[in-house]
Amino acid sequence: MRSDEVKQGLERSPHRSLLRAAGVREEDLNKPYIAVCNSYTDVVPGHVHLRHVADLVKQAIRDAGAVPFEFNTIAVCDGIAMGHSGMKLSLPSRDLIADTVETMVQAHKFDGMICIPNCDKVVPGMLMAAMRCNIPTIFASGGPMAAGKPVNGKATDLISVFEGIGAVKAGNMNEEELEKISCSACPGAGSCSGMFTANSMNCLTEAIGMALPGNGTILAVDPIRERFWRDAAIRLIEMVREDLKPRDFITRESIDNAFIVDMAMGGSTNTVLHTLAIADAAGIEYDLNRINELSGLTPNICKVSPSSAYHMEDVQHAGGISAIIKEISRVPNLLHGDAMTVTGKTLLENVENAEIRDAACIRPLKKAYSKQGGLAVLFGNLAEEGSVVKTAGVAPAMLKHEGPAVIFESQEDACDGILAGKVKAGDVVVIRYEGPKGGPGMQEMLSPTSYIMGRGLGESVALITDGRFSGGTRGACIGHISPEAAEGGVIGLVRDGDIISFDIPAGRLELKVSDEELAERRKTWTPPPRDIAFSWLKRYARQATSASRGGVLRIP
Repeated sequence: MRSDEVKQGLERSPHRSLLRAAGVREEDLNKPYIAVCNSYTDVVPGHVHLRHVADLVKQAIRDAGAVPFEFNTIAVCDGIAMGHSGMKLSLPSRDLIADTVETMVQAHKFDGMICIPNCDKVVPGMLMAAMRCNIPTIFASGGPMAAGKPVNGKATDLISVFEGIGAVKAGNMNEEELEKISCSACPGAGSCSGMFTANSMNCLTEAIGMALPGNGTILAVDPIRERFWRDAAIRLIEMVREDLKPRDFITRESIDNAFIVDMAMGGSTNTVLHTLAIADAAGIEYDLNRINELSGLTPNICKVSPSSAYHMEDVQHAGGISAIIKEISRVPNLLHGDAMTVTGKTLLENVENAEIRDAACIRPLKKAYSKQGGLAVLFGNLAEEGSVVKTAGVAPAMLKHEGPAVIFESQEDACDGILAGKVKAGDVVVIRYEGPKGGPGMQEMLSPTSYIMGRGLGESVALITDGRFSGGTRGACIGHISPEAAEGGVIGLVRDGDIISFDIPAGRLELKVSDEELAERRKTWTPPPRDIAFSWLKRYARQATSASRGGVLRIP
């Protein structure tokens, strides 16, 4: 066993002494040592119940004949961090999590690991670490939150609250009505109830082969979830004995599968950023053009909040991600159904008994929302290395658009400007210097996009940025523009009133300015100074790559 490096032999006598001090018994010295990588924290609603989850998991590991050792990672609640300088630390937390998990696993020579994530950056951070360490690993997330109680007959969620701010500012809602929504939107533990980034990533963990079926959709408060957590722990001990490791499952084909399922279910644009980073950690080169190839072949058969009134509990009742996988497998030569998974079975073997139980929530292929997937990558002179849009959340009238640029040099300026009425129908809002380097930290743009929706401009105004969006964003919002402004990208050369056009079906994003004029502008371009408040962000800004490469860190 790998753990013998810290517990067997004469030279490991001191190590055994320390292990005994930690509660290890003599009979435990010949058992597998299992890392229980937990992300419990009191401040994140998706994680407040994970202390209990870890206790269940550890007991199941003991019952299966192994020794559990729990440690914790950090976790940022993007909703609480939203709209102030804390959001700049959200994406960087992914890389901190990957580093800390790798540190614990390699320093203590664990034989296997069960990861208990839930919210946005924790899932990809742990996956990146799993790829680096490559010991038997299984994921068992905390599960999604139930939808909020209905207000005016409509189920609520966190996005209802964010969009309500814009509605109040526009005079379409009063503050008392907004507070009523605020009190109902988040009823308890779990990752926020729509197909936002956390739930998108937890669903993709099933598709990529690293979690048991149900990981992404069984509610955190559902009693079935407790059986799921125990089953995952027991299966991990079997994987340790079978020597099945993450790189046995994470391949170019399984990454294809993840993106195919993402497009079929209309997941968050952040999944592109994170899956590219996971591929990088696994040593797999994966090109943004491949995402467009897959999108052109993948029907969008499911829409969940913010793209519809459905929530994760509805997807679970409709058959879960397994039903989506099975239905999308009917498209000839698309899904890699023979990809192996942590169950010990192939992806298609896992879903052979799945069925769609609600054809309105998960549509059959013949009634798909569209013949193309819910994500698209756009290229052009404004995004030479690519940009990403969640097509599942774009109104048909905005799939093609052309309009004048209204420029903001930060998210904060954009929020103030939108709420002050500076953005009119037909405009293209440009938020720049918010990429991995420029922000730094590539903060999410949920507030400005929600304010646009709340002011009734969702079907007449577009927004482009070198930053990124929350999975809760909807509308014609194009993010991850690469190269970013801080790296000299063309988005940094745009001026107020310049005409910007995009054609999402054609995959194009263009600035209607000549090459000659752009060359002249570049001669006098300098990035605005940024007062970086946090020392960690200063290091992050020096090492972060563009979104087209997953925003991973590289030593310059």
